[in-house]
Amino acid sequence: MIIRRFLHWVRSAAASERARGAGALARAYVAARLSPEERREAEAALLSLLDDTSAAVRRAVARELGSELDIPRHLVLALARDQSDVAALVLARSPLLMASDLVDCVEAGDALAQTAVAVRPGLPLAVASALVAVGAPDALVALAENHGAPLPEFLMHRMLDRHAKLPALREALLARPGLPAAVRQRIAVAVAEQLTAFVARRRWLGMERAEGAARESGERTVLTIAATAPDDPSVAALVRQLRQEGRLTPRLLLRGLLSGEERLFAGALAELAEVPPGRVAALAGDERGRGREALLERAGIPVALRPAFLVAWSACRAYSGHRWEEGGPVGLFRPILERVIAACASRGDADGDALTALLRRFEAEIAREEARGTAARLAESAALGALIEADRAVIEGQRSVSRPIAA
Repeated sequence: MIIRRFLHWVRSAAASERARGAGALARAYVAARLSPEERREAEAALLSLLDDTSAAVRRAVARELGSELDIPRHLVLALARDQSDVAALVLARSPLLMASDLVDCVEAGDALAQTAVAVRPGLPLAVASALVAVGAPDALVALAENHGAPLPEFLMHRMLDRHAKLPALREALLARPGLPAAVRQRIAVAVAEQLTAFVARRRWLGMERAEGAARESGERTVLTIAATAPDDPSVAALVRQLRQEGRLTPRLLLRGLLSGEERLFAGALAELAEVPPGRVAALAGDERGRGREALLERAGIPVALRPAFLVAWSACRAYSGHRWEEGGPVGLFRPILERVIAACASRGDADGDALTALLRRFEAEIAREEARGTAARLAESAALGALIEADRAVIEGQRSVSRPIAA
């Protein structure tokens, strides 16, 4: 009887009153002890409210029923297909929605509805795939921030294919635990490209110099990512990604050896020469035979660069682990570079040779880095000296005040 009176009342009540009444009815449907007949009438009343012209009424129902389990599924489906500010209350929480339902809502919904789906805990992989395929930028950011959602590496790459220029998406991906090395590299490239374009637009640097600075920064970033990759398969995936992007260059590989980072170089040889990683590891220890040179040839390393690679490879292995124990950053390592320069000089290469020019640029880069470190240490020493002098002056002042005045 009460529900019938309610249905009569809603015909003339104001929208705000109808919304409060709808919320109360939904709470009673979930919590009150209703007879089977009353429950059927309450269900019919709730379904009729879904046709109410006021979204506030439908939101009130969705707010109360959005996370409930013991309610009719068709009621939840109707709410999930309502306008987005109503549907979101159900899409984000309802345990009754199946993966197929969520995929349909993602494909038909707007950014708000898609974002509501993206924040769901325990999101099925099929739903995550649908979001990556058609989701709005805000929905992709929400998905990346949802660490309870499955996000395999191939889906991360698809997200970056669509919105690599979106800073919020890059930050959300970087915050995910265990981010694959290849994904980190793509994010670094996207940041570098945007910075290069920004600097060029501001005319702070010419485009050529800006691109050169970005290339050097990108190479150092790749080496850092490779050095911190958890295992060899991660490095192999990074190498494949670099090759697809056309960034697996001899210059990068030589920089890696000159920085003491052999894993990236070994992974690149296995990829480029199409030989098993174990074969590369076996040849790495054979410094007297021609196996190394043949491997470089098969990997497509230019003839003019092979002597430098062979010397750098041996030097890199000789210093293996030494510089990391010192805690140095991933960057060019002077002892390795000096051995390569000396070896190339003994061959009588002309100063204008491309290899010699590249090595001299690397040498200048090391000199700049060392100068920056020296300058920073000198500045810190000067600051510490100034603090000591100031403290000494304060102490002397206190002593002079405490001395007794001569009679």
